[in-house]
Amino acid sequence: MKKIIIGILIGLIAGAAATFFLFVGVPRAAQAPGTLIQAPDVSVAAGSALIVLRQEFFNEALSKIFKDMNRPSFPVTLAGEKSGNSDFQHAVFQDSSPCDGKITVLPEGSGVQTSVRFENNRISVPLAFSGSYNSPVGCFQFTGWAQTNMELRFDNTQQAVFGRINIETINLDGVNPILSGFVTPIVQTTLNNRINPIQILNGKQISISLPIASTGGNLSAQVKDIRAEFKDNALNLYVIYAFSGTPVQYIPAIHSKCLKSYISAVYFSLSSEISFAVHSLSG
Repeated sequence: MKKIIIGILIGLIAGAAATFFLFVGVPRAAQAPGTLIQAPDVSVAAGSALIVLRQEFFNEALSKIFKDMNRPSFPVTLAGEKSGNSDFQHAVFQDSSPCDGKITVLPEGSGVQTSVRFENNRISVPLAFSGSYNSPVGCFQFTGWAQTNMELRFDNTQQAVFGRINIETINLDGVNPILSGFVTPIVQTTLNNRINPIQILNGKQISISLPIASTGGNLSAQVKDIRAEFKDNALNLYVIYAFSGTPVQYIPAIHSKCLKSYISAVYFSLSSEISFAVHSLSG
């Protein structure tokens, strides 16, 4: 009898996984902002600046996030859902650990360290994680790691550089292949929808606005394009600007004596109108 029940449950899970892929399809990354950043031309464009971000910079930032802040966690999301909340209750396969329905990125796990690596002219980001999902047949708790890469995009409207994580593989620890077919798309959809996009540089960090006192004007520059290349374990961003100059409008100063005369005239006018109104009402 026990074997029959287990067989029925496995059949339900396999059917749910098949239905998921049949009607929903393979999970895709959230809509990406802007356009993909290309490699620089042979000659660097005039009016460009170079920003160098080393691999150690990203990993030091990750280290501080894990050490000084809460570990990044995201509510489990199914394709087509706006939130990761689930109304299902525990049925079987109960576990003493809480089933919070979240995926948490770990500093390391499953023999993998979460990090940023510059490999083969691209950004490789292995992610270790743990999570749980409250399904119709109970709470699934899982650990594993994801092999991902990050593409860089420039949004001209926001004048910002974004990164978008693309998941290549999901590797779950000790999960039955049948259950893996159900859990894997859940993990992939959640990471795609919740992590992306990642803002790397915002408009204030790369915009230029310089007052030139000797000219009585202001020099400004808007980012026209950004190119990227990897060199010596560093990401080189070539920021190409379109410069423009704006003269500052001259506002003449008001002499103190003139200002006092103006205030006195206004005060006298208001006092006269108030006195006339009171006299009219009393009459």
